[in-house]
Amino acid sequence: MQYLDFEQPIADLENKIKELSELAIADDDVLSPEIERLEKRVNELRKSIFSNLTRWQRVQLARHPDRPYTLDYIYKITENFIEIHGDRYHSDDKAIVGGFATIDGQSVVIMGHQKGRDTKSRKYRNFGMANPEGYRKAHRLMKLAEKFDIPVITLLDTPGAYPGLEAEERGQAEAIAKNLKMMATLKVPIISVVIGEGASGGAIGIGMGNEVYMMENTWYSVISPESCSSILWKTWDYKEQAAAVLKLTAEDLEELNVIDGIIEEPLGGAHRKSDEAAAAVKKQLLTSLERLKKMSPEKLVEKRIDKYSKMGEWQEVSQKAKKK
Repeated sequence: MQYLDFEQPIADLENKIKELSELAIADDDVLSPEIERLEKRVNELRKSIFSNLTRWQRVQLARHPDRPYTLDYIYKITENFIEIHGDRYHSDDKAIVGGFATIDGQSVVIMGHQKGRDTKSRKYRNFGMANPEGYRKAHRLMKLAEKFDIPVITLLDTPGAYPGLEAEERGQAEAIAKNLKMMATLKVPIISVVIGEGASGGAIGIGMGNEVYMMENTWYSVISPESCSSILWKTWDYKEQAAAVLKLTAEDLEELNVIDGIIEEPLGGAHRKSDEAAAAVKKQLLTSLERLKKMSPEKLVEKRIDKYSKMGEWQEVSQKAKKK
């Protein structure tokens, strides 16, 4: 288990417990009380730390290398998954995966960003940063879902759309914009869940849902803390301050009415008990599917457009006020 810097006190205690557990002492009564005391202390410490996380610490948890990725959730919560490849224009982007599946017998089209866990797989998945062909593959999948009247589920986890020159040459902005236009009027339910990082257009390019949820230790923002710090202070050194003012956590975005709810994670993060995390996601998906499938296609489109039209605040200024 890899520990983050703010988890070091927990790591020290758990290492101590491991050392005591491995001691070859015949009389377990000597060590058992001490081990139980330390385990109790670990639980208390974990509750204390994770009930007072900063926004930057949430960002760190969202990026934890052991955190479940899209395919992990797909294999844990769906049955009969059949992956669809290619955009029928250029190639098959490995940074976005998706296909047909069932959840407790309910047919769905499910897709999301996929990262890698080692150097080889990270390069293969382009670190979860999709090229235009990834968004066009997602577009193709969502239109197939509409054709067969199947709900769409999207799982968001990307540091952003790939910013390379070749991606721009193939129409990165156009591909994302086309997806947004299509999703606004798609005649089937769309449920989106931020399972890790939700960065900018790279995330919303497959994330315009009737209902949008965030897992407890994730972030969703127009820009990453590091990039924000780089623009404002010309250095990454102020990334923690940037995270604090960006209001990018699940609690922040629920308060701003950008998302519809928060999916709780196991204490310590989704990576500690991935089966429990997947069960929580599945429960929310089934609840949302039950609610949305009762709506007509026209109602789904109307509510989706209304949802995004209401985001943000504005104030009308009279002509008199302008003159002053």
